[in-house]
Amino acid sequence: MKFKLIVITLLFTVLGFAQTKGTIKGVVTDKDLNNDPLPFANVVVKGQNIAVNTDENGTFSIAIVPGEYILEFSFLGYENATEKVIVKENETIIVNKSIGSGSYTLQDVIVQKATNREKESALLLDQKKAVEVKQEIGAQELSRKGVGDVASAVAKTTGVSKQEGSNNVYVRGLGDRYNSTSINGLPVPSNDPEKKNIALDLFSTDIVESISIDKVYTSRISGDFAGGNVNISSKNYKGNGMLEISLGSTINTNAIEKNGEFYLQDGPNQFGYSSYGVPNNPLSGYNFQNSLVPVKESPFGGNIGIKAGKSFDIGKEGKLNLFANAGFNNGYEYREGINQSVSAQAAELKSFEQERFAYKTNSTGMFNANYKINSKNKISYNFLFVNSSEQLKDSYFGYNRDFEGFDVLVQRGTYIENTLFVNQLLGNHELTKKIDFDWGLSYNKIKGDMPDRTQNTLKFEEDLNGFTFGQNTITDNHRYYQNLTEDEIAANLALNYALGDKENGEAKGKITLGYNGRFKNRDFEAIQFNFRFFDGLLNTVVNPDNLDTVLNQENYSNGLFNIEAFGGLRPQTYTGEQNIHASFASLEYKLTEKLSSIVGLRFERVEQTVSWRTQLGADTNSFNRNEFLPNLILKYEVNEKQNLRFGASKTYTLPQFKERALFIYEDVTEVKVGNPNLYPSQNYNADLKWEYFLKNDELISVTAFGKYIIDPINEITLASSTNDISFINTGDSGHAYGIELEVRKNIFEIEGDLTNKLSAGFNASYMKTDQELDSEKVRNETDYNINLTNERAGFTGASDFLLNADLSYTKDFQNNKSVTATIIYAHYSDRLYALGVETKGNLVDKGMGSLDFVLKTKLNKNLGINLNARNILNPTFKRVQENAGGDVPVLTYKKGAFFGLGLEYKF
Repeated sequence: MKFKLIVITLLFTVLGFAQTKGTIKGVVTDKDLNNDPLPFANVVVKGQNIAVNTDENGTFSIAIVPGEYILEFSFLGYENATEKVIVKENETIIVNKSIGSGSYTLQDVIVQKATNREKESALLLDQKKAVEVKQEIGAQELSRKGVGDVASAVAKTTGVSKQEGSNNVYVRGLGDRYNSTSINGLPVPSNDPEKKNIALDLFSTDIVESISIDKVYTSRISGDFAGGNVNISSKNYKGNGMLEISLGSTINTNAIEKNGEFYLQDGPNQFGYSSYGVPNNPLSGYNFQNSLVPVKESPFGGNIGIKAGKSFDIGKEGKLNLFANAGFNNGYEYREGINQSVSAQAAELKSFEQERFAYKTNSTGMFNANYKINSKNKISYNFLFVNSSEQLKDSYFGYNRDFEGFDVLVQRGTYIENTLFVNQLLGNHELTKKIDFDWGLSYNKIKGDMPDRTQNTLKFEEDLNGFTFGQNTITDNHRYYQNLTEDEIAANLALNYALGDKENGEAKGKITLGYNGRFKNRDFEAIQFNFRFFDGLLNTVVNPDNLDTVLNQENYSNGLFNIEAFGGLRPQTYTGEQNIHASFASLEYKLTEKLSSIVGLRFERVEQTVSWRTQLGADTNSFNRNEFLPNLILKYEVNEKQNLRFGASKTYTLPQFKERALFIYEDVTEVKVGNPNLYPSQNYNADLKWEYFLKNDELISVTAFGKYIIDPINEITLASSTNDISFINTGDSGHAYGIELEVRKNIFEIEGDLTNKLSAGFNASYMKTDQELDSEKVRNETDYNINLTNERAGFTGASDFLLNADLSYTKDFQNNKSVTATIIYAHYSDRLYALGVETKGNLVDKGMGSLDFVLKTKLNKNLGINLNARNILNPTFKRVQENAGGDVPVLTYKKGAFFGLGLEYKF
């Protein structure tokens, strides 16, 4: 009886309190965007440990006992605002608040527009509401994971990986030729003559607002698509003014161990620039500018950056936002390991211990001006400058069957400088209540230089107890110069017509008509000066670290060596011209309350011409194609938290200029040569995706996908003593299919005056690729007489399994203090590098994983200190040749771990 009385008393007490509560309701709006509703803003009752988020419409509601309170309104990247309220019993208080960015900016977070916020929860909201299948990573997530460049950022997303030792990004196991890159929706050219896409690690995340990866095709994307399109959205500042300076330092454990004996080649300056090239009169004297004596360096890398932005009101409605960023970073790396080529019986053709000293730089400058003329008209200008450089000093010591009986030392010094200029002008105009017009124009220029690559081959003479020059052919000792220039003009035009009542949010969909044009011209030239040594010099012992004492004007004048080139002073060249005109139409329509669709058709006229004059001959090759590319997307809203999506499309894959030009590029252990008979592949794609949005920043998704590719293109190893690799349509068809899983989940979260949150992210993909290999087809369609080892294989570059996982802990303290710690793990399984021929096995990169740790702190509103540790596990990279007798390692090394310390200060 006593227990019942206690329960009844407690029940009436609880009911009594419930009846005396009041309610605070309201809408939070975005001051910077015409007071549009602001989803997922934070509303905190100070001192009460009560906090809520606004919903998709910016509304909130708080039930609270009567009293006097202070509400605090906040959103990432916006200024906080407060409001004093008095709550009375059984009354509802309406508090509407408009907040904006003002003079406040958060590191790596600058807000552009409601559908493209950097906050992870807002990007998920956009993903949830869109009919298109979207996958984005924003500045907030980039900052949390301490990602420094776009390539590393993209590799954190589902089904995407980055090839070790290169800039290649693989989307669903499909490599460079199957993907495309754009900035603000406009295409950008490659900086590498061997690649279709620009190296994504050139782009610092300091200039990035968000990165989207389109893996499901729509009509607005170029038809040269099979894996995915990576689009970089540049930052857009909004506020009364900001100035931020950052400093940092990075070390590589392998490089630090070589401190005191870290050497690079002479020539380039520390900032990654050079001013030299082919010397005057190179065939009539030893007139080369750079010394062959290595230069000692201290392997401590660093970075410096500055950001500034300001907004100006112009007239009653106009607003001009300006943002500029400039930065420089450099880094040193060292590695050593096996680098060799072997026969099908595992006999060594070339077998070296390779030692590599590397130094990289990246200079970035960006300026953008975004002018909102009024609520219906906006224009913007974006300028981007990137200069990157890489120095490699390689030494290969071991066996070369061309020098039977001697230990061989090959020394190669490589310097590459790439410069990119991007100019973009974009506009958005509301012509009527139902018609919008979007347009964009760009002019891009790439300059890629390899000035004065040096190579010297030496053999160890036991009788002389020293090294002498090795000369099997005159190319064994040379200096090489390469230059690429590419100009590209692109245009995007799109007219959107809303179906239904757009103003009242009752639009049933839209019709889009558009045009894309892309016109690029490439000029590439290379010249190599070979040294022919005579007996007097071939029998002379030389110091490998001081070849200037031998290769000089005096010995040239004395007739100890000659300098020769294949075509005299006329360089080997190829030129490429590609013109693409595309028109497209799409219909986005809400078929029922739950079912929406996008139906599109794209037509492309593709014209590509390649001309070359090389040591293998001179010729011109061209093709013209008309491509009709239908596509379909369906979205079914199971409920307010779950979506089902389906996508299907037809696309194609173009061969690149370098792949079709009969040009030879020689590395120490492999040679790549073009194939003029290469032609495009045709691709058929299908996707089925289920999404479950548990909360505004939590997600579970599962995607099944399949691709059928006609005439797939692969890199194959040709039957040759130099281990040549070329690009071939290796069979009639191939297919890829797989499944992707993504999970974002908060493990715990406590909100109030302080924030305390532990969250986890996980994504994984499993796929299988298979293609038929037809040696007869290759012999009929090309000049290469080969016998492929296998009748079937996977796609080159494809991994069966990819995994990314991260665990983040965030703690916000009072007085603008905070700390975020993130552990990140990534893994890829074995991937095919090149197909084998003549009973040689395929070349395969063995699977490996990496572990990173990032710690970001804010000591106050001005000062932040960041720490990061990357590649902590330091696994061994291994490439093997899968011969019948077992795997033979052909390339092995460890990169070492990387540790960084950074300081950020805001004025």
